[in-house]
This record gives sequence, C-alpha cells and structure tokens, in this order.
Amino acid sequence: MMDINENKTKEQLNERIKELGCLYEITSIIVKSNSKNKEKTLKEIANSLKKAFQFPDKVEVLIKVHDFEILTAKQAISEAWICSNIKVFKKKAGTLKVFFTNSSETNFLIEEQLLLDNVAIKIGDFIERIETNQNEASLKRQMERADRLVILGELTAGIAHELNTPLANILGFAELLQEDFKYDKNALSDLDKIIQNTIFSREVVKKLMFFACEMPQEMKEVNLVPIIKGAIDLLDSSFRKSEVKYIVKIEKEVITLKADPIQLTQIIFNLVMNCIYFSPKGGLVCISAGEKENSVYIEISDQGKGFSEDALEKIFQPFYTTKPVGDGSGLGLSVVHGIVSSHKGKISVKNLKDKGACFTVILPK
Repeated sequence: MMDINENKTKEQLNERIKELGCLYEITSIIVKSNSKNKEKTLKEIANSLKKAFQFPDKVEVLIKVHDFEILTAKQAISEAWICSNIKVFKKKAGTLKVFFTNSSETNFLIEEQLLLDNVAIKIGDFIERIETNQNEASLKRQMERADRLVILGELTAGIAHELNTPLANILGFAELLQEDFKYDKNALSDLDKIIQNTIFSREVVKKLMFFACEMPQEMKEVNLVPIIKGAIDLLDSSFRKSEVKYIVKIEKEVITLKADPIQLTQIIFNLVMNCIYFSPKGGLVCISAGEKENSVYIEISDQGKGFSEDALEKIFQPFYTTKPVGDGSGLGLSVVHGIVSSHKGKISVKNLKDKGACFTVILPK
C-alpha cells in the first residue's frame, strides 16, 4: 500500500516539476522574443506547453490570438479539451486550448487547467508588449513626420513670400510691354510666353502658401454635403474619361462645420483626382462623409496599388510625387495638408488590406 502511495506521490511531483519547467521555459522564450518573430514565439510556446501535460503524445495545443492561429497538429477536432481565454489590455483577444486527439481520453488534471491559465496570461502579456512597442514606434514616426512638415511649412512660407514680389514685377512689366510691342508679332508671342509662365509660377507659389497655411480664409458655417456633391459633379467627366466608377456614402443631408467653402472644395477635388489617377480601369472610388460629436470626417479611397512605406512617410511633403515626370507637380496633397492644418484638422492615409489606399480628413465643427 505504501509503495502505491509513494509511486502516486512521485508521479504527481514529476507532473508539478514538468509544469514549473514549462512555465520557466515559456518565460525564457518570451524574454528572448520580439515583435518580428511573434509567430515563431507562439509556436515555441505551444510546443513547450504540449510537453508539460501528463500525456504529451495524446494532446495537441491550439493558440488563437487576433489574426494568428498556431496548432501543433494538422487539425483541431476533439470533444475533450480544456480552454483558457487570452486577454490583451483586459479584453478577450483569443483562446488557448489543449485537446485530446483520442476521444476515449477525457480526463485532464486540475493542475493542467491552472497551468493553461498561467500560460494564457503570459501570452497576453507578450502580445501587450508587442502592441505597446508598435504603438510607440508608430507615434514616434507620426511626431517625426509632423516635425518635418512644420519645418517644411516654415521654409516654404519664407520662399513663397520672397518669390511673390519678383513674380508680380515680372508679370506687371511684361503686361506693360505688350502695349509697346503691339505691332511686333514675335515680341508679343515671347511676352505672352513670359506672362503665361509667370502666372503658372504664381499658382505654384499660391499652392506653396496653402501648404504653409499662409492663404487668407473666409471661415463660415457651411453644409458639407452640397460641397461634396458639387465637387463630384465637376469631376464626372474625369471619372468617365478614366473609366472609373464612384460611390458616395453620406450619413445625412446636412453636415455642418465652420470652414472656408472654396478650400473645402479643394480638399475633396484634389483627393478625388488623386484617387482617379491611381485607379485601374473599372476601379471604384468611394467617397464617404459623416460626423461625430465635435468633428466631421471625409474618407476617400481607391482600388489602386496603394503606397510604399517610403511614400506614406513623404506623401504630404511639397514636390514629392509618386507619379511619372510630367504627370504631377507634387503639390496637390501638400496643398490639402496645408488647408486641413489651417482648419485645425488632421489628414492621414493608409493602405487598405485588399487593395488601394484611403485618405481620411477630420475637421472640427
């Protein structure tokens, strides 16, 4: 009788040692891991947990967390299993499950459920650490981008002011000379080229001033809905010419905010034009708008190729463009950024999961 009790005690002791060894091993795996090898880490945790059970050859482990699924077997079909929730920032984010591969086996040890609960906590802590690091890295990139745009804005404003006066002089004197050379066709042709190029340069300066938030505004209470519809009507021929479809989704017929109506039209016009340009034939541009408690949002997306990581970082900088030479000045999106900033709003862009990109503008009411 004593021998039976001794053997049972030894078996129980061995199981507890296996469980403690498992927890130590999993802790070591997590300490050595980082966000780049999340899948590998979860696989190692699953394999380590499997070995800690009383019958490691008869059980399999399944880890489901967010969009990840790790399974130590080919399929997870069993009526006998134990489970523990994985929580990330106190919210359920997945499950940790151990199941018998043989349906005749049904008994798990009480301690095995406790082990599972502990491992689920460790996995949750690991995912929290990864997401915290990713959020911090993302916030740092956004702050760096904002700092660069502020510096660019200051430089741009200075350059625009310096160019304004000489351009006005060139244009004024060229127009005066037209009267003196009204009988000289060659001279008039040359003067016309000077005037047209000066007007073009002045428009570039105006766009630079928009980016630098230096343009005067006429802020008033406006309804966003007719502004969006008006901009889309103006672009109807561009949609048809490019063989691109569009859909407008607006929550209600009246969405009010305080803004410059002309500049608001420019925001929508430039973003939609950009989406048309990058859309394939038969593609769809989606324009949606709505309001929250203290803000209004506009989302414009396409079904193009999206942007590279480098482009996402620089997309709102003046003269930066992903279009071929001759197809764009690289000022359209910087103008939009300037207008949004002058309205104390925010603009962001992201690649969509399937295809294309989405611009989101948030403006205060």
